[in-house]
Amino acid sequence: MEIFKDILNFTVVDIIDVILVAVLLYYLYRLVKGTVAINIFIGIIIIYGAWRLTDFLNMELLTGIFGGFMKVGIIALIVVFQPEIRKFLLMVGSTNIGRRGQFFKQLNFLKTEVSNETDVDAIISACNKMAQTKTGALIVFERNNNLDFLSESGDEMNIKVTQPIIESIFFKNSPLHDGAIVINNNTVKATRVILPVNNEKNIPKRFGLRHRAGIGVSEKTDAIALVVSEETGHISCFKDGEFVVYDDINELKNIIKGDLV
Repeated sequence: MEIFKDILNFTVVDIIDVILVAVLLYYLYRLVKGTVAINIFIGIIIIYGAWRLTDFLNMELLTGIFGGFMKVGIIALIVVFQPEIRKFLLMVGSTNIGRRGQFFKQLNFLKTEVSNETDVDAIISACNKMAQTKTGALIVFERNNNLDFLSESGDEMNIKVTQPIIESIFFKNSPLHDGAIVINNNTVKATRVILPVNNEKNIPKRFGLRHRAGIGVSEKTDAIALVVSEETGHISCFKDGEFVVYDDINELKNIIKGDLV
C-alpha cells in the first residue's frame, strides 16, 4: 500500500526530477561509452555493494576496510575520472541550449543566432577529389556543442573554407595533414586536432584510427565527422556515433546541409 501512496503523491516536481536525472545519466553514458572508465565505475559500484552487504551481515573487519575506502571515495572519483569529469563539464558548459530550442526560433525578438554559412559543396568536392587519390582526411563540423576543448589539442587557425584550402591541408607532405580539422561557420578553427577514439571491438577491422576518431567525436558531442579513407578512398560520415547512410555525393551534401542549419 505504501507504494501506491507514493505513486499518488507523485508531483510535477518529481517528474522533472526524474527527467533531469535521466538526462544526466545519458550524458554520463555518452562520456564513458567505449572507454575503460565504465569498467572502473562498475568496480566502484561493486565495492559499494560489498560494503553495504558486509555491514548488513555485521562483518566488522570487512566493513571497516570497505568503509575506509568509501570515505575517500569522492576524492578517488575525482582523481580517477579527472579527464572524464573535465570533458563532461566542458560539454555541458559549451552546449548552446538556445540554438536547440525550436520554440525560441519562432520568436522574432529572440532570433540572435547566425545561420551556419559553411560551404559544404566545397568541402565535399575536396573530399571527393582526395578520395580519388586516396588521400586520408578527417573533418569535423562544429554544431551546437562548442569544440574549443578539442581544438586546444591542435593548432589554432582562422582560415576561410575553400576547396583548395581543404586539399592543401590534407596533402600528404603538408605539416598540417596529421589529425583532424574543426570547421565552424565556413572557417577552419583548428588543424592537427586530436579526437577521442572509440575503442569498441564491434567496429569492422577495415576501419582505422580516423574512423574510430570520427565515431568518438560524434558520440561525445553533436558534431558531424567526415572521413576519407587512405586505404579505400571511401568517404564516411558519422553522426551520434553512427554511420550516416547515403546513396551518392549529392545526398551526402544535403544531409550535412540539413544538419548544419
